[in-house]
Amino acid sequence: MNKAKLIAILVLAIALGAVVIQNRAPVQTHFVFITVEMPHILLLVLTAGAGFCLGLLVPLFARSGAGRQPPGGAGN
Repeated sequence: MNKAKLIAILVLAIALGAVVIQNRAPVQTHFVFITVEMPHILLLVLTAGAGFCLGLLVPLFARSGAGRQPPGGAGN
């Protein structure tokens, strides 16, 4: 099982690397009221990093809310 996970991680990392390397042209990015021109590679890395961080944070927030009681208490 551990070898399968390692192989899957390596395949995904190689695929991500290939996509990032092939997309080096500058691109305009619009965010709210700001327009920034940056290399496509940087936009992809930032997006992947943001997705990774969100993937780590969502379970933390989901766990913290699991033990809460509904409003009004349990005796109502």
